[in-house]
Parts: sequence; C-alpha cells; structure tokens
Amino acid sequence: MNSTTILTIIIIYFGILFLISHFVSRKNSGNDAFFKANKNSKWYLVAFGMIGTALSGVTFISVPGEVGSPNGEQFKYFQFILGNAIGFIIVAKLLLPLYYRMNLTSIYGYIERRLGTVSYKTAASIFLISRTIGSAFRLYLVVIVLQRFVFDDFDIPFAVTVLISLALIFAYTYRGGLKTIIITDTLQTFFLVTSVFLTIFFICRSMNLNVFEAFEQVKNSNYSKVFFFEDFIGSKFHFAKQILGGIFTTIALVGLDQDLMQKNLSCKNIGEAQKNMFTFTGIFVIINIFFLSVGALLYIYANKNGIEVPADLITGKPRTDLLFPEIAFHHLAIIPAVVFLLGLTAATFATTDSALTALTTSFCVDFLGMDKIENQNRPNVVRTRHLVHIAFSFLMFLVIIIFNSINDSSVVGMIFRVAGYTYGPLLGLYCFGLFVKKRTVRDRLVPLICILSPVLTFLLSENSKLLLNGYVFDNELIIVNGLITLLGLLTISKPATEQTDF
Repeated sequence: MNSTTILTIIIIYFGILFLISHFVSRKNSGNDAFFKANKNSKWYLVAFGMIGTALSGVTFISVPGEVGSPNGEQFKYFQFILGNAIGFIIVAKLLLPLYYRMNLTSIYGYIERRLGTVSYKTAASIFLISRTIGSAFRLYLVVIVLQRFVFDDFDIPFAVTVLISLALIFAYTYRGGLKTIIITDTLQTFFLVTSVFLTIFFICRSMNLNVFEAFEQVKNSNYSKVFFFEDFIGSKFHFAKQILGGIFTTIALVGLDQDLMQKNLSCKNIGEAQKNMFTFTGIFVIINIFFLSVGALLYIYANKNGIEVPADLITGKPRTDLLFPEIAFHHLAIIPAVVFLLGLTAATFATTDSALTALTTSFCVDFLGMDKIENQNRPNVVRTRHLVHIAFSFLMFLVIIIFNSINDSSVVGMIFRVAGYTYGPLLGLYCFGLFVKKRTVRDRLVPLICILSPVLTFLLSENSKLLLNGYVFDNELIIVNGLITLLGLLTISKPATEQTDF
C-alpha cells in the first residue's frame, strides 16, 4: 500500500471523527460537558470506549513485537495482564465508591480534603507530569510509524508530522471534551478490536491456516510460554513480580489517574460505574490474549517468509515494534494493510485525545478552580479552558520532539519504567489517606517526600543486584516507590485533631 493511499484513509478517518465531534458538541460545548459529560454517559459506551484508551498504540505494536524479542519475553506479558485485572477490580470496589461519595470532578480533590492544599497540588502536579510524558510516548510510537511509511515519502519533517497529529486531536476535542470522547472512543475501539481479529484472519489466510491450525501453531511455537517461575531473584519475568506489578500499576495508572477515572465519573451513579469497570476488565483480558497471539503469528509468518525485524534508522538496532507495520504495509494485501492502519490510528488517538481532555480538566479544576465558579459556561471561562487545551497540546509536542532525539530503548519498557517512578508517590499519598486514619501530614513537607521517593527508588533499582543479592526489579518497582513515599509521609505526620470519614 503506497503512502498516498494511507494518507487518504487517515484523512477520511479524521473526517468521521470531526463529524461526530460537530454533532455531539453542537449543544454540549460548555465546561460541564467537557469535564463530566453532563453526568449521563451510558456505562456500556464508557466500558467499550475505555478499551481503546487503556490499550493505545503501545499494545497494538509493541506488545506483539515483544513476543519474539531477543530477551525471550514470549507471552510473559499476560502475567502482567492478569495482575491488571485484579487491580481493576480493586479500583472498582475501593476507589470508585470513594470518588462518587465525595462527588469529585478531579479525583485529586480527595487529597485536598484528607491531607491538605499543598498535598493536593502535589498530587495533581504528579498526574500532569506523568500523563503528559506517558501520552507523549504513546503518540510518539504511532508518529514514528506514520513518518516512516507515509510522511517521509512527501519529505515532511518529523516535527511537522507530530504537529499535524496533535492539531487533529485538538480540533475534535477542544469543544465537547469528555462528551465527545465517550462517543469517538467507542468508534475507535470498534476499529481497534475489529482490526485485531481481522489481522489474525488475514495472516492465517496468507499461511493457508484455519483458526484451529493457527492456534496449534502458536501453541507449539517458541513464543507461547505464559508463566515464568524460574529465578525469582534475577529474572524480571517471574510470575510473582508480574502479578504484583500488574496489580499496583493498575491501581496507580488507572485508579489514581484522572484520565480513566474521569470517564468512570461521567456515569450516572456508582452502580453503573462499577458495572462499566467489571465489563471493561473482562474485555481487556480477552483482547490482550489476541494481541499476544497476533505477535506469535507475526513471527511465525516472518520466519516462514524470511522477513527480518526492521532496524532503527538512527541506532541501526532491531526495532521489534516495527515488525507489525512492516508486514502489514509491505507483505500483505491492501485490505489487511488498511485494517492495520485503522487499528493503529484508533488505538493511539483514542489514548491521546482522552489524555488531553484529562490534562485540561485537571489543570482547570485543580489549579484554576473552575469547578468552584458559579457559572462555568461563561464565555471567558470556556475561552480559558480552550487556551489550557492548546498549551497541553504544545507541551506534548515538545516532549515528543525531545524523546525522539534521545530514544534508545523499548517504548513499552520506557513507559512503564517512567510510570513506576512518577506514579509511585501517588500510590503512597492515597495509601496514607485511606489507611492511616488517626494521623495527618505536615502539608508543606509533602512535595519533598514526593521528590525524594522516586530518587531513592531509582538508586535502589540501579543498585539492586549489589544491595539485594542479585535481585532485579520489573513493574513491581512501583510498590517500592509507594512504600518509600508512605514511610516518608509517616515520618512527617502528626496525630489528627479529628477523625476523617473518608
């Protein structure tokens, strides 16, 4: 499939999103629609749409690519997914009822009421930094693909490609916000899920395999090992590390993250929000099984047809996250290539549009206090929200450009490593608030603890082999980060003058 065809499909795709945005936001362009979707979102639309937000282009490209990586990761990622599922259930049963009971627009309002204003601003700042970096990494992944397979043919610089991508997202989200996102993410998730199933179908057909034969090929291949119980000390892939890392990463990156929680808080009541979370969890686990299966089939197909993993244009090292687009665009027919393109675009932009909306909401509510303004829909207030939306779009642009200039490692590994450091203090703050009822913190010292904790965690991680008899950390590092934060908060705490109800 040539670059002109790809570009035409992308233009049509975004044309559909613009039409949806126009009709949804025509009568719902105020701040209440932007922040809360008027509190009348259908739980099944939220559940389905959250799949696209949670998965992103990272899952779509990097997870299949990592199945056959030189590190021998195989299906080990599914251990992490099982941990995620447990984490989703904990979020639904523990955190969602709290947020609904307090009627929060920004979930960091809990920290303000429980720990104080400085702690509140610190928590919100951690989210803004973490989500900006994480979302920029995710968008970077798809822009690299678009640049390599489309825009290089038109001699368009990488920076311009990034700018175009963010401009398109801004254009269909800036008016309706969450109200628009609920609908567009449902459509994008449909494209994402459909593309996964169709990709499996097309690869199987190209190898003259039916579904059952393909399943046997994957099962009997070198890529399908799921559970790793060997070498707890020295291996990142051990079952216990992956499960624990999955649980606490989900609690932090979902339950303590304004982005995904904002969608949940747009449901009518806690019952519908929990129903959404349970449904989402089931779909999330199943769809990841198919993503891993796509990865195994890609490597089986590549080995059968003598296809090598594409090399990074800068470092010359193999980039496993480019194998999927390489096969889709250059070795399959035009229809599978279109299917892949729609899935990739949907996965990445569903994540980024949601993140921009959440970043704008958090800044407007947590730092500008828009939720406390009597008439949130006044033209000057809405105009301020538009400026904040533009500012975060530009900030994400800068982060992607910087990351592109220094990138030398796996996108998946980098995202979760960064998340482990930045979300750990949030985990500690909420643990203190929820479980240490008889004490409160010295509010002004909380930022210091939230800075020291990631630094100490990083030093421990870098020297763990020496300090911990050869132990190697993986995603469970976020637990250590949260514990260090919690211990630091206990150190600067004092007896509470009154018992808290939340």
